[in-house]
Amino acid sequence: MKNTKIRAGGLEVESRGAVLIVRLDGGPHGLMGLEMADGLAAFIDEIESDRLVKAVVLTGTHPGRFIGHADVRWLQEGGTTLPAIARGMTSAVARTAATVRRMPLVAPVAFITPLGGAMQLDKLHETFMRMNRCDVIFIAALNGSALGLGSELAQACDVRLMADGDYFIGQPEVLLGIPPGGGGTQRLTRLVGAHRALMMMLEGRPASPAKALEIGLVDEVVAPDELMERAVALGHYLGSRPRDAIGTIKRAVYLGGSMSLEEGMHVERTEFMSVLPGDSAQSLMIEYMERTERDGDLPLYDPAIYDKALKYGHFPFTSSQTSE
Repeated sequence: MKNTKIRAGGLEVESRGAVLIVRLDGGPHGLMGLEMADGLAAFIDEIESDRLVKAVVLTGTHPGRFIGHADVRWLQEGGTTLPAIARGMTSAVARTAATVRRMPLVAPVAFITPLGGAMQLDKLHETFMRMNRCDVIFIAALNGSALGLGSELAQACDVRLMADGDYFIGQPEVLLGIPPGGGGTQRLTRLVGAHRALMMMLEGRPASPAKALEIGLVDEVVAPDELMERAVALGHYLGSRPRDAIGTIKRAVYLGGSMSLEEGMHVERTEFMSVLPGDSAQSLMIEYMERTERDGDLPLYDPAIYDKALKYGHFPFTSSQTSE
């Protein structure tokens, strides 16, 4: 029986074993507003400490839309709270908002001051960054179109599957006189390359599913009636890898990949050393060495063993797996 719970912010969470399906209800237009952003942040709080969760599939409830885009009223009203100051000063405001938001005694009061809009944006950015740092696999199952913040939420996921059809994905914010604000200038650039991302954002033209696949914005285009099953299956497949290793790989790629080579290598060393002494890594490596000694060759050079390792998410080390 499916275990489904309705949570704050329009999040409907269904359990499929170690994979959770999160359906995002953005109302009649499929929008993401402050309540959904806060609900998503609270959900991340829960799964970060739940070792039973291996993967999360995000999808929309609107027929034909993943998340249409941000609630424009949320953005417009937030803009009215920000003082009209020079760009150099907005940097200081953004840093101040980030600092104040992390002060438990001050933050609740500050949220109702002119600093509140900047604090909301900082929290949204942090939510997406936590998805990148988390040792859970996030899969965007784009059941339809995704513009603006919908596209940026998908970009914050580790894998993007998009339903085939008359849908589109992109960053149209320039057409409303603003730049992307949910990470699009950074993540889209990393996904499709600097010049292509620049032109997409300057023009505001979205990409079809086929084009998005061609340029690397999505990983697969799937028939609409197969989308969710494919996303859940992929969640079980990728989530079967050791969770500690997943987290270290994600952090090294998402954080270290945008640094200089030297700094990125430092991040990799840090993550590598953090997981190396763990029980999971140690038991798997010991089993691998014992199998090498027993068989007289490296196990991963046996195609059948390699296939099992891919299937189970780690080098097979139980008697039932190695005997199949």
